Amino acid sequence: MPEKDLDTLFQEAYEKASNVKEALPPDVMLRIYAYYKQATQNAEQLRYFQAADLRDGFKMNAWMQVRHLTADEAKKLYIETINSVIK
Repeated sequence: MPEKDLDTLFQEAYEKASNVKEALPPDVMLRIYAYYKQATQNAEQLRYFQAADLRDGFKMNAWMQVRHLTADEAKKLYIETINSVIK
């Protein structure tokens, strides 16, 4: 069986995360959010992110901390994080 490509693994991790029932710690959720945004959004869009409240401010800050990653690096870290916290 051939090895799955990065996009397939990323999609599987996304589906796994979407179906989680237990609450994850806020810092883990922010890390997951940041990796996902960096993997799927144009980094230029970060400049237009408006922090309307404190929660959005934390999300923007988390994304800014990983903006140096390429989309593929962010996907790999997203997959690793999901697989380490969701069994």
